[in-house]
Amino acid sequence: MNIASFAPLAVVLPILGAALTFLLVRQSRAQRTVSIAVLSLTLLLECWLLASVWDGGTSAVNIGGWLPPWGIVMVVDQFSSLMLVVSSSVSLAVLIYATGQGMADGDQDAPVSIFHPTYLILVAGVSNAFLSGDLFNLYVGFEILLTASYVLMTLGGTGPRIRAGVTYVVVSVVSSVLFLIAIAMVYGATGTINMADLALKLAELDPGTRNLLHVLLLVAFAIKAAVFPLSFWLPDSYPTAPAPVTAVFAGLLTKVGVYAMVRTETLLFPGDTFNTPLMVAALLTMVVGILGALAQSDIKRLLSFTLVSHIGYMVFGLAMSSVAGLGAAVFYVAHHITIQTSLFLVTGLIERRGGSSSMDRVAGLAKLSPLLAVLFFVPAMNLAGIPPFSGFLGKLGLLQAGVQLGTPLAYALVIGGVLTSLLTLLAIARVWNRAFWRKPEDAEHPDPVLLADPADSATGERAGKSVTLLPRTMVGSTLGLVIFGVALTVFAGPLFRVADRSAVEMLDRAPYIQAVLGEEVPVPVLSQPGPGPDQPASGQERR
Repeated sequence: MNIASFAPLAVVLPILGAALTFLLVRQSRAQRTVSIAVLSLTLLLECWLLASVWDGGTSAVNIGGWLPPWGIVMVVDQFSSLMLVVSSSVSLAVLIYATGQGMADGDQDAPVSIFHPTYLILVAGVSNAFLSGDLFNLYVGFEILLTASYVLMTLGGTGPRIRAGVTYVVVSVVSSVLFLIAIAMVYGATGTINMADLALKLAELDPGTRNLLHVLLLVAFAIKAAVFPLSFWLPDSYPTAPAPVTAVFAGLLTKVGVYAMVRTETLLFPGDTFNTPLMVAALLTMVVGILGALAQSDIKRLLSFTLVSHIGYMVFGLAMSSVAGLGAAVFYVAHHITIQTSLFLVTGLIERRGGSSSMDRVAGLAKLSPLLAVLFFVPAMNLAGIPPFSGFLGKLGLLQAGVQLGTPLAYALVIGGVLTSLLTLLAIARVWNRAFWRKPEDAEHPDPVLLADPADSATGERAGKSVTLLPRTMVGSTLGLVIFGVALTVFAGPLFRVADRSAVEMLDRAPYIQAVLGEEVPVPVLSQPGPGPDQPASGQERR
């Protein structure tokens, strides 16, 4: 039995769940139960898919019985199944967090009733993008998740959220139009949009046409991935959304763009034609992003800039076109999805407990809520790359690959990566010192709740003002995600092996092409870069 035949359920289950939760819009308890159950079932299915390809192999399923390259095809390999499992894990944690927040605030009807079906549609779009085997279905996946994200970003209808939503919509529409134009041009030039078929036919085009198509797709995906200088929209858009929405956006949406870049760069446009521009963009993304983070006084905006900055590490790994670099990039994507989502969830707890996410108003949280301090400290150190966390291991793998490559630009990126990691630690230390360590009375504009007497806080009242305590569901889901991030460190060895094997298969291309087209086909070579120290010099593994 081909387990990949069940892959469409990763998209169908959330869509069916969204329809059912929409019908249950006036029954909040049933709606919450259905959404969590559906997403849990989806996660179990994706774990099964990952287990089926854990030791290698690529499988494909043709939707509706249409044979490629004419029909819709979904492809399950180690990279796509790993992304499915990690994305659904953090999505489930955020969903539980949002449910707990809605129950604590008494918002069972709105906006939580709107949130559940929209959120499941977002998950379906992400899953569809990870599984897509043709460019147009990838475009459909993007549009599904972006349409849902428009609704989620503007929940509550406040002025700042509407303004940020407008910016987000405009940028997303521009990138989608570029992507659609690129798809039309690809089809006009090759007569197909099936990615396995394109891997063969793009090699037959003249270099000028192929490079034009390459640039169009790269720019469209770079906007979605927030690669500098196309990242200007993100820090102004994400922080205004509700905490669960910001968390899932930070964890998933940019990574879908990174996934699309990795998939098309390795499968459709192998070689080193655009490696130098990608490396320059990676360096600028890392450095400019982290410098922007250091200038922020709001924790949400600071984390939004670190999100942009660390996209540069992933682009760096992709641009090296080596097994070591690409494998480290795959590992780092999985790490960053988890850690960045965790930090935004913790920031939501900070905002709830301290009344604000501004470091000018929040202080003394380590004494006020020691558990909250631990929940922030662990993923923060992971993000900064402190040993032995997975952030350190991922960055170390990328830096080693850069040293192995040995070019001047690679060395510049190694230096930039180390500098970015140190500055990330500095930015995180500023948050810790100001929001957690200093006394509340030392804050520039302390929120009154921070100055409350602890005895009054225990009763939940101070001078007629309610002191907000943290709901157990929100804390529990955040704690679970933090533990999941630590598990990435504990099981880093097996995960790195999966990442390396997925890198080998992506650079080889033959397993993907043969799984989709169902036949032995000669895989063309567009360019043959020199051998790296970590691989043999001959064969398709070097493309």
